[in-house]
Amino acid sequence: MNTTHCPRCHNELDEGPIMYRCAHCRRAVFAADLENEYVPRHPVAA
Repeated sequence: MNTTHCPRCHNELDEGPIMYRCAHCRRAVFAADLENEYVPRHPVAA
C-alpha cells in the first residue's frame, strides 16, 4: 500500500482515494493537489 503524507505537517493521510484527511492538522487535501501543493522549503543558512 502506498502511503500519502500531508503537505503541511508531513504526517500520514487517511481516507482517500479522491480526498485525503490529515488527523494531525485537520486538513483536507484532494488527491489531484498532492503533487501540486506548494510547500515552502526551510531556509538554508549561508
